[in-house]
Amino acid sequence: MRKRLNYLLATLLLTMLLFIIAKVVFTLVCLPTGMRLSFVDMISVIAHGLSLDFSTSLYIIIIPFLTTIAAIWVKLPRWTLIPYYAIISIALSLAFVADCSLYEFWQFKLDASCLTYLSTPKEAMASVSTGYLLLHLLIVIALSCLFCMAYLLPYYRYLLKAEHISRRSSGNETIIGLLCIPLLVIGIRGGISESTTNIGQVYYSQNQFLNHAAVNPVFSFFASFEKTANYIPDYHFMDDKVCEQIVNEYFTMKEGNTDTLLNTQRPNVVVVLMESCGAVFTKLGGHADIMPRLNELMEEGICFDSCYANSWRTDRGTVCTYSGYPSFPVSSPMKMPSKMQFLPGLANSLVDEGYLTHYVYGGDINFTNMRSYLILNGFSKLTWMDNYTIEEQHTSQWGVQDHITFKTVESLICQYHAEQNPFFIGFSTLSSHEPWTVPVEKFQDEVSNAFYYLDQCIGRLVDSLRQTPAWENLLIIFLPDHGYPYNGLNEYHQEFNHIPMLWVGGAVKKVCHVTKVCSQTDLVATLLGQMGIAHDSFHYSRNVLSKSYNKPIAVHTFNNGISVVDATGFAVYSLDTHKILVNESKEAKQLIKVGKAVLQSATKDFKELSHEKK
Repeated sequence: MRKRLNYLLATLLLTMLLFIIAKVVFTLVCLPTGMRLSFVDMISVIAHGLSLDFSTSLYIIIIPFLTTIAAIWVKLPRWTLIPYYAIISIALSLAFVADCSLYEFWQFKLDASCLTYLSTPKEAMASVSTGYLLLHLLIVIALSCLFCMAYLLPYYRYLLKAEHISRRSSGNETIIGLLCIPLLVIGIRGGISESTTNIGQVYYSQNQFLNHAAVNPVFSFFASFEKTANYIPDYHFMDDKVCEQIVNEYFTMKEGNTDTLLNTQRPNVVVVLMESCGAVFTKLGGHADIMPRLNELMEEGICFDSCYANSWRTDRGTVCTYSGYPSFPVSSPMKMPSKMQFLPGLANSLVDEGYLTHYVYGGDINFTNMRSYLILNGFSKLTWMDNYTIEEQHTSQWGVQDHITFKTVESLICQYHAEQNPFFIGFSTLSSHEPWTVPVEKFQDEVSNAFYYLDQCIGRLVDSLRQTPAWENLLIIFLPDHGYPYNGLNEYHQEFNHIPMLWVGGAVKKVCHVTKVCSQTDLVATLLGQMGIAHDSFHYSRNVLSKSYNKPIAVHTFNNGISVVDATGFAVYSLDTHKILVNESKEAKQLIKVGKAVLQSATKDFKELSHEKK
């Protein structure tokens, strides 16, 4: 009996030790730039994470536990648990390495959303080099072998050497083992109270990195399976009538008088969705040298100084931009064809007005179901990676470098203008993305260098088009798909989601700065409002230039969280802990209430989308 208990206890403690070591490694490897980590911080991370580590460890010893009961009655072959420990070792190694690797890019703990990118492995791996992948693969193999050997030590030392006992004693030990099952369940569940083990229980600090470090990556991964990108959880924070009242108050569809900032109601429109281009790279974020051309253009067009991204990924940001639709914390509408076909589309609205529509992207347009979304949105022509030469397709790991695709956009503008077709061109850039490989060397910092390259592409496009007849009736809108965690920024900083929105071109009547807080989703209603086109179907998009826009606010969602900005400040709410994590506003509770109402309303609306709703 003692050897069997020693075996289970040793296996449990070994598993918890592996989780603790993984926490230490994660904390040291992923420590944000400029953050100092004390010994007390490290101990706190370990201590607060123990409850999740314990629960996850109990999951892992279920099979060894059942095998131990079986070993009371029969002599086990020496290989019995070797396959199990091999699988567990590989799983733990993958989890630990993936957690450390992905956190740098995603800024949240490992979850099941990473599986949604496996259908397009080439694009999923485009952010990293071959050497990076090989190094991490070798680390996974080495750790898997090490973990497996560690697990086999107590297995051989205790369980396989346990004595066979009398039938009566065997029965007694079996009964004791079976009586332990409820204790095992209670341990996994986290007690007998109504609340079960969850990620939020380990959050303890105002420093969100420390909270993330305390979270067990294996638990986080499996707990997120019910919240994958093709599933919309129910968000119900308040009575539906209260929710509707709040949303109607902030997202009124009543159109007041609109400031007219364009020379014409029928400009030719180009939207350049700039990859990861947060305001932090521009003078709006205090940097004058990274994107000097964009900074110059801000004084030559209509600049929305206080615009904020609604989401944190390209697939979400694209939908926010072209459908004027809010983002969701853990779900991607672009990956739900059955629903996204009923979303309103800016391109469709312009097609109804006689516009020709075209989309340009230098990468794989099938990635994250992008092709389907663009077609359903109303883009009739698509130019993407396969339309370029083999040599051009390999100018970057994501596909075609920006200086090439910018030339494509310029050619299309001149072509459609010459044909006298009113046109709407959408364009997603891609070079300002990991691994930051671009054909210029301006800065030693590879991130700054990539955005400088994007800026030069922007400058050349504008300079060239100014010299053509197409410029006179042209409106180019520069808008990022989302922000980027530059110099330690993350979702808990207001500047992380601050993005530049800039309108330039011959169609712009007067130069101005719009200082009211607004969102990426507001582009649709604001543009259509300037064009005198109805935008009633875009329920969550507001005309920022309308006199009815009197409650400026921006709602952003990220992995299990909401952040909200208005003139009073900034607040962040965790859907894990159900607490306000960042309070930088005297009206933080009201801000979060509005954010909750928007999420609840949009969730309900999305689930009910149909031809009738559209």
